[in-house]
This record gives sequence, C-alpha cells and structure tokens, in this order.
Amino acid sequence: MAVSKEAYREAMARLGAAVNVVTSDGPGGRAGFTASAVCSVTDTPPTLLVCVNRTNDSYPPLVQNRVFCVNTLAGGHEDLSTIFAGLTEHEASARFDTGTWHTLATGAPVLTDATVAFDCHITEQVEVGTHTVFFAEVDAIQVGDTREALIYYSRSYHRLA
Repeated sequence: MAVSKEAYREAMARLGAAVNVVTSDGPGGRAGFTASAVCSVTDTPPTLLVCVNRTNDSYPPLVQNRVFCVNTLAGGHEDLSTIFAGLTEHEASARFDTGTWHTLATGAPVLTDATVAFDCHITEQVEVGTHTVFFAEVDAIQVGDTREALIYYSRSYHRLA
C-alpha cells in the first residue's frame, strides 16, 4: 500500500527540526533559503547534508557555487526565516539586507548571531524525487552564544531553551 503525499506531509509535520538559513556565494551569485532538512552524516571527515528542492530560486547558484553555509537560527529569528523562505516581498539579493553577515573559509555568507554556522564545500549530490541531497564537508565552524533554539514543529515556530 502506497503512502499518499498528503499523509506523508502531515506525518513529517510532527517531526520537529532546527530552522536554518542556508547561504551561498560565488560565480553563481549570492543566494539563500530556509531549510529544516539538514543533518550530520559523519564526523570523519566532518560532513553534513542539506536537501534542496530543485525549483527553489537558490538552487542554480548553489549548484554553480559548490559552497554553502548552514546558519542555525535562534529564537527571535522568525522574521529572518520567513524572509529566506521567500514568504515576503524581498527579492533574493535583498534577503541579505536583514541580519549582519560576514564570511569564513568558503566565502558563503555567515549570520553573525547564528547559534552555530557550518561553512562547507559540496563533495557529492544525489537527486531524489523533487529534491537534490547535497553532501558537504565542513571547512569552518562558528559557534554562537547558547540561547533559545528555533524549532519548526506542527507547521509553526517554537522556541526551545
């Protein structure tokens, strides 16, 4: 028996996840999007994965740039998440007008007050359905202050102390 798209999406809404803004910069231009489909793969070498819908406006620059930074958001970053999710009138380049940004090793934008940022270069990508799974080695880490985390659960934001 096949699981319907609707049933799957409803079930996945019950899987709480950290809210991240994934950013990239390079030959393909500056881009960024909100993502919860991020996880650790291995610590040797330090590698994580990010799942990206191929219709996302940040997908082409990400593929061309071959680098990204996973900026994990804190409580109070809901507006930033909404902007990078494309749910406002901000054009792709104007999304970076919100927040304070700098760079680490790869040149991808790093959110200064992220709870943690993983600066990465892409080592592999695999297409699955509507998405591409990017595997990336971590080149640099910025650890921010310990404070509230921003979690997305049951289709809304929650702050976790």
